[in-house]
Amino acid sequence: MSSQKIKILITGGGTGGHVFPAIAIADAIKKLRPDTEFLFVGANGKMEMDRVPQAGYAIEGLNIAGFQRSASWKNLSFPFKLVSSLWKARKIIRRFQPDVVVGTGGYASGPVMRAAQGAGIPTLIQEQNSYAGVTNKILGKRASKICVAYDHMEQFFLAEKIVFSGNPVRSDILNLEGKHQEGIKHYGLNPRKKTIAVIGGSMGARTLNEAMRDNAKFFEKYEGVQALWQCGKFYEYEFTECDTAKLENVQLLPFIDRMDLLFAAADVVISRAGALTISELCLVGKPVVLVPSPNVAEDHQTKNALALVEKGAARLVRDAEAKEKMLQEALLILENEALAFSLSESIRQLGRPNAAEAIAREVIKLAERTGDKPAG
Repeated sequence: MSSQKIKILITGGGTGGHVFPAIAIADAIKKLRPDTEFLFVGANGKMEMDRVPQAGYAIEGLNIAGFQRSASWKNLSFPFKLVSSLWKARKIIRRFQPDVVVGTGGYASGPVMRAAQGAGIPTLIQEQNSYAGVTNKILGKRASKICVAYDHMEQFFLAEKIVFSGNPVRSDILNLEGKHQEGIKHYGLNPRKKTIAVIGGSMGARTLNEAMRDNAKFFEKYEGVQALWQCGKFYEYEFTECDTAKLENVQLLPFIDRMDLLFAAADVVISRAGALTISELCLVGKPVVLVPSPNVAEDHQTKNALALVEKGAARLVRDAEAKEKMLQEALLILENEALAFSLSESIRQLGRPNAAEAIAREVIKLAERTGDKPAG
């Protein structure tokens, strides 16, 4: 099979945490096997429907949405959307006939992976979090391989199926060597001041934004500290006129166009604790204060953060305490060189720069095993 063309179907999306790993895996497979044929399946109306074609891959959409945990009229249509998505997923799989189906999580991933397993096609799950979600726990029983980024995942999946790969990340942050001055210049920062980067993900994080809004006095008091504050496009107009945003040593941006340069410029990072973000921070190797979002399934961001804290690789501030403690924790790191060095070294040791390639090799192995089976 090694000389034969292989066909890979990849499903996942909804957020950058699912889309970027999916694209990174495809890119890594393409490097190893340039003739591979790809098809992505996502959820209509979600970011993957734009980002995947921009990356050069074909995608089809399912009319699927998540189940609302709070009582909502939207849940009434959920069973119908799920059934129609399963039906369309089966149709896509029959037509495309993939050798392997890879799932990175998100609304579309469940129906597509379920349909593939029902058709006897090998499946690989890329579980990003330290605590597996309900869907992946169910799919994991019939998956061929599960690629993980955290220890102790045997509590969710069979040990013999687990591959410790790490999470794939965007290639631009893999090497920040020599980019510090470029980052300072790109974002118009003062090279004589210490920089706190506050990032709430592509959508922004209300808690982090409110903590920044309510702490103008912090930046007035500590003039040797500056902040690069990514508020998210959704929150831009709500926070752009607040007192903190008007300060000379605070820059508010709706989104970050060069994440590599932001990380390179930062002396300490304040961030949510999504799995992809944490994987990037491990490679960046900067001291970090994690403020996990409590509004996620199984409180997995807190579990992600604790996995680092237990190894001395991050500091944790609870969401409810962010306004009082978030910036003070960052200041503590800035004023303590030994602590900053220790956090940097510890988090850097957890980085997995070759995660995408490791997953790609597992996918190719499964595809070749499929191709070696006798026809009929």
